[in-house]
Amino acid sequence: MSVEFNHTLVHAKDTWTAAREVAGVLGLAEPTSYGPFAVVQFDNGATLDFIEDTAEIKAQHYAFLVGEDDFDAIWARIEEQGRQFWADPHKRTPGEINREDGGRGLYWEGPDGHWLEIITRPYGSADQGGAEES
Repeated sequence: MSVEFNHTLVHAKDTWTAAREVAGVLGLAEPTSYGPFAVVQFDNGATLDFIEDTAEIKAQHYAFLVGEDDFDAIWARIEEQGRQFWADPHKRTPGEINREDGGRGLYWEGPDGHWLEIITRPYGSADQGGAEES
Protein backbone atom coordinates (compact mmCIF):
# COMPACT_ATOMS: atom_id res chain seq x y z
CA MET A 1 0.00 0.00 0.00
CA SER A 2 1.21 3.51 -0.80
CA VAL A 3 -0.21 6.64 0.81
CA GLU A 4 0.99 10.08 -0.22
CA PHE A 5 -0.20 13.54 0.67
CA ASN A 6 -1.78 15.14 -2.41
CA HIS A 7 -3.37 18.51 -1.59
CA THR A 8 -5.04 20.68 1.01
CA LEU A 9 -7.34 23.67 0.80
CA VAL A 10 -6.11 27.06 1.97
CA HIS A 11 -8.92 29.48 2.73
CA ALA A 12 -8.21 33.04 1.62
CA LYS A 13 -10.05 36.32 1.20
CA ASP A 14 -8.36 36.90 -2.17
CA THR A 15 -7.51 33.54 -3.68
CA TRP A 16 -5.10 34.63 -6.40
CA THR A 17 -3.29 37.27 -4.33
CA ALA A 18 -2.71 34.75 -1.53
CA ALA A 19 -1.57 31.97 -3.88
CA ARG A 20 0.80 34.32 -5.74
CA GLU A 21 2.22 35.62 -2.46
CA VAL A 22 3.05 32.13 -1.17
CA ALA A 23 4.40 30.93 -4.53
CA GLY A 24 6.48 34.09 -4.89
CA VAL A 25 8.10 33.89 -1.46
CA LEU A 26 8.86 30.20 -1.96
CA GLY A 27 10.21 30.76 -5.49
CA LEU A 28 7.62 28.48 -7.09
CA ALA A 29 5.88 28.77 -10.45
CA GLU A 30 2.87 31.02 -10.98
CA PRO A 31 -0.24 29.35 -9.56
CA THR A 32 -2.54 27.59 -12.00
CA SER A 33 -6.32 27.44 -12.10
CA TYR A 34 -8.37 24.34 -11.39
CA GLY A 35 -12.08 25.04 -11.02
CA PRO A 36 -12.48 27.64 -8.27
CA PHE A 37 -8.94 27.06 -6.97
CA ALA A 38 -5.63 28.86 -7.41
CA VAL A 39 -3.19 25.94 -7.22
CA VAL A 40 0.41 26.17 -5.99
CA GLN A 41 2.34 23.10 -7.16
CA PHE A 42 5.27 21.61 -5.21
CA ASP A 43 8.13 19.53 -6.59
CA ASN A 44 6.81 16.37 -4.93
CA GLY A 45 3.42 16.67 -6.66
CA ALA A 46 1.50 17.96 -3.64
CA THR A 47 -0.46 21.20 -3.97
CA LEU A 48 -1.93 23.99 -1.91
CA ASP A 49 -5.33 24.77 -3.42
CA PHE A 50 -6.40 28.27 -2.45
CA ILE A 51 -10.15 28.81 -2.23
CA GLU A 52 -12.09 32.01 -1.61
CA ASP A 53 -13.71 32.31 1.78
CA THR A 54 -15.86 35.28 2.78
CA ALA A 55 -16.24 34.11 6.38
CA GLU A 56 -13.72 34.67 9.15
CA ILE A 57 -10.62 32.69 8.24
CA LYS A 58 -9.08 30.46 10.86
CA ALA A 59 -5.31 30.62 10.39
CA GLN A 60 -3.52 27.34 9.71
CA HIS A 61 0.12 26.26 9.79
CA TYR A 62 1.95 25.11 6.65
CA ALA A 63 5.56 23.87 6.80
CA PHE A 64 7.82 23.38 3.78
CA LEU A 65 10.93 21.21 3.64
CA VAL A 66 13.53 22.98 1.50
CA GLY A 67 17.18 22.55 0.54
CA GLU A 68 19.92 24.73 2.00
CA ASP A 69 20.22 26.92 -1.12
CA ASP A 70 16.45 27.29 -1.32
CA PHE A 71 16.35 28.26 2.37
CA ASP A 72 18.85 31.04 1.68
CA ALA A 73 16.86 32.27 -1.33
CA ILE A 74 13.52 32.23 0.53
CA TRP A 75 15.03 33.90 3.58
CA ALA A 76 16.48 36.61 1.31
CA ARG A 77 13.06 37.22 -0.29
CA ILE A 78 11.43 37.44 3.15
CA GLU A 79 14.01 40.03 4.22
CA GLU A 80 13.84 41.95 0.90
CA GLN A 81 10.06 42.22 1.31
CA GLY A 82 10.47 43.56 4.84
CA ARG A 83 8.59 40.64 6.37
CA GLN A 84 9.10 39.86 10.01
CA PHE A 85 10.18 36.31 10.79
CA TRP A 86 10.81 34.26 13.89
CA ALA A 87 12.84 31.23 14.93
CA ASP A 88 9.86 29.82 16.84
CA PRO A 89 6.11 29.50 16.40
CA HIS A 90 5.41 31.53 19.54
CA LYS A 91 7.02 34.73 18.14
CA ARG A 92 9.55 34.86 21.01
CA THR A 93 12.62 35.18 18.80
CA PRO A 94 12.03 37.81 16.09
CA GLY A 95 14.60 38.21 13.33
CA GLU A 96 16.27 34.88 14.13
CA ILE A 97 16.27 31.38 12.67
CA ASN A 98 16.32 28.07 14.51
CA ARG A 99 18.81 25.24 14.12
CA GLU A 100 16.55 22.32 14.99
CA ASP A 101 17.92 18.83 14.27
CA GLY A 102 21.06 20.25 12.69
CA GLY A 103 19.12 22.17 10.05
CA ARG A 104 17.67 25.65 9.82
CA GLY A 105 14.13 26.93 10.08
CA LEU A 106 12.06 30.06 10.32
CA TYR A 107 8.42 31.13 10.53
CA TRP A 108 6.55 34.06 9.01
CA GLU A 109 2.97 35.20 8.76
CA GLY A 110 1.51 34.66 5.33
CA PRO A 111 -1.74 35.76 3.73
CA ASP A 112 -4.86 35.82 5.89
CA GLY A 113 -2.78 35.12 9.01
CA HIS A 114 -1.66 31.66 7.93
CA TRP A 115 1.57 30.67 9.71
CA LEU A 116 4.24 29.56 7.21
CA GLU A 117 7.48 27.76 8.00
CA ILE A 118 10.55 26.60 6.10
CA ILE A 119 12.88 23.93 7.44
CA THR A 120 15.94 22.25 5.96
CA ARG A 121 15.60 19.05 8.00
CA PRO A 122 12.47 17.31 9.23
CA TYR A 123 11.92 17.62 12.96
CA GLY A 124 13.17 14.56 14.80
CA SER A 125 15.72 13.74 12.07
CA ALA A 126 18.87 14.45 14.08
CA ASP A 127 20.98 11.41 14.86
CA GLN A 128 21.05 12.52 18.48
CA GLY A 129 18.65 14.75 20.42
CA GLY A 130 19.46 18.20 21.67
CA ALA A 131 17.91 20.74 19.32
CA GLU A 132 18.98 24.31 19.88
CA GLU A 133 17.68 27.67 18.79
CA SER A 134 19.92 30.45 17.61
